[in-house]
Amino acid sequence: MSEPVPTAPATSVPLGAHPSEHGTQFALWAPRAERVELALVDAADRQTNVDLELNPDEGIWSGFVPGVGAGQRYGYRVHGQWIPEAGQRFNPAKLLLDPYARAITGFVDYRGPISDHTADSNFTLDSTDSFGAVPLSVVVAPSEPPTPLANPVPLDEMVIYETHLKGYTQRHPEVPEGLRGTYAGFADDAVIKHLKDTGINAVEFLPLHHFVSEPFIVGRGLVNYWGYNTLGFFAPHAPYASSTAGTLGGQVAEFKHMVSKLHEAGIAVILDVVYNHTGEGGHEGPTLSFRGIDHGGYYRLTSDNRNDYDVTGCGNAVDTSHPRVLQMVLDSLRYWATDMGVDGFRFDLCTTLIRDTNHHVDQNHAFKQAIAADPVLADKVMISEPWDLGPYGYQVGRWGKGWSEWNDHFRGYVRDFWRGATNGVQELATRLSGSSDTFDHGGRPATSSINFVTAHDGFTLRDVVTYDLKHNEANSERNRDGTDDNRSWNHGYEGETDDAAVNAARQRTARNMMATLLLSAGVPMITAGDELGRTQGGNNNAYCQDSPT
Repeated sequence: MSEPVPTAPATSVPLGAHPSEHGTQFALWAPRAERVELALVDAADRQTNVDLELNPDEGIWSGFVPGVGAGQRYGYRVHGQWIPEAGQRFNPAKLLLDPYARAITGFVDYRGPISDHTADSNFTLDSTDSFGAVPLSVVVAPSEPPTPLANPVPLDEMVIYETHLKGYTQRHPEVPEGLRGTYAGFADDAVIKHLKDTGINAVEFLPLHHFVSEPFIVGRGLVNYWGYNTLGFFAPHAPYASSTAGTLGGQVAEFKHMVSKLHEAGIAVILDVVYNHTGEGGHEGPTLSFRGIDHGGYYRLTSDNRNDYDVTGCGNAVDTSHPRVLQMVLDSLRYWATDMGVDGFRFDLCTTLIRDTNHHVDQNHAFKQAIAADPVLADKVMISEPWDLGPYGYQVGRWGKGWSEWNDHFRGYVRDFWRGATNGVQELATRLSGSSDTFDHGGRPATSSINFVTAHDGFTLRDVVTYDLKHNEANSERNRDGTDDNRSWNHGYEGETDDAAVNAARQRTARNMMATLLLSAGVPMITAGDELGRTQGGNNNAYCQDSPT
C-alpha cells in the first residue's frame, strides 16, 4: 500500500474569481510561472491586462481589481520558460481559461492558433495570439442554492435514469421549441411528469461541466455530443443555456432552476463527472487552460516529462497525486454539492483518480479519504466507473464502503442469459441477489452494485434485440469504433423489420431484460428512452452524433 497523498493546505485567498461590493478578487495557482497577467475583456473585445502578485509560499498569483463585477469576461496570460522536457510549456500568447471559472462563454475556433506549438513540431513554441479563437471565463456573483430535496432519496430506494440533457428534450413535442435542449427545457412540467409517471426518483445526467469537442472529431464534421471532454470543472455547459438566459452567468441560474424543479418533484440529481482528463487532449492538442498554467502540475507525464502519461485513452490524465490538483477536484465537488444543489456523482474512469505519484492504483488514495471525511460529500451518492485503461485499471468490486460501482458483470450476464448464451441459472441467482460474488465483502450492502443492462455507451435496449452487429458508419471511422462485444441478438433479422412475429419476440426479450434489471437487488439504472423503445439505428458509439440518432 502506498503512502496517502497529503491534502493541500488552505490558501490565503480563494482560487477563482470572487466578486464583492467594490470589485473582484482573482487568484490562480501557477507555482512555476514567472509572471501572470489577468486579461479583462470588455464588450468591444478590448483587453486590459493587470499583473497579479505571487505568494511564493503557496504558488498562487492574486489581485483585487476595483470596479469589476458579475458578467466580466476574463482570461489569463501565464509567462514562464518553454522547457517541454521539464513539463513547462508556458506561452503567454495563449489566452487561458481560469480552472475555477464559474461560467464560460464563447467557443473554440479550431481553425485558429489554439495550440501552444507550431504545426511543424509539438515542441516548438508558437507565438501567435489565440485571443478570439478561445472561450473566456466569466465572473459570476454568488446566488442562493437550489431548493433541496424535502426527503432525500435513500440509495436502496433509488431508480436511476441515465440521460443526456440536450437529447432528452431536443425533439420533445410538449416542450416549447425555444427551450428544447436546455436546462429550462428539462425543467418543463411535461418532462417531470413523464419521469414521475415512469417511477424515476433520480436523474443521472451525462456531463454538464462545460466541455469542448476534440479537433479530430470537428475535422470530420461532427461534435463531441456526450460531453466527456471537460474544459471547466466549475462551469455548467454554456450551450445548454436557453437564449433568454445567456452565457454570462445565466447558465448558472438556469441550472439551479432545473435542480429546484426536480427536487420539488422528489427527484434527486446526479452528475456524471469527468475529472480523469480534460478537453485539451495530449500535448499535441489545443492549449486552452491547464497545460498553459502548468503542464507538469496538472497532468501525469512520462519519465521524460515531454509526453502525457495517458491512462484514459483521451490524450492526458489529470494528476490527482498532486495535492493542489486534488484540491481542485474536491473544491469542484463541494461547489456542485453546496452551491448547485447536486445530490451525487458518477465518476467517469474513476480509477485514474486514485493513482499515486508513480501512476500506481491506490485504493487508500487521499481522494477517497478526503471524500469520506468531508461533511459536505460524505452523504452524497458516490458512483464509480471502476476502471480506466492503464495498468491494473480494472477495479470492479474494490471500492469499499461508501461507494457504489457500475456492475458490468450484471450487464454482460443478463444480456447473455436472455439470448440463450449461458449454461443453467446459477449465475442468474447471483446477479438477482446483488452480485454477492463481487460486492459481498467488507460489510458492503447490495446497493454497492449499480445494475444496468444498457448505458449511454453501447446499444440501446431496442438495439440489443434488433442488431447482432454495430452500425457506426455515420461516425466516419469506417465502423471500426465502438465495441464488438455487444452480446446482442437480432432474433433472426438484422435491423428493423415489419415482421410481426420478430417484433413481438424482440419486445418480449426487451421486457424480460428490463424486468430482470428492476427486480434484482442493488440499484437499477435505466437508460433514457429504453422504456419507449428508443433506437440509435445500431450505432453503439453515438458520442459524436448530435442528431436524431
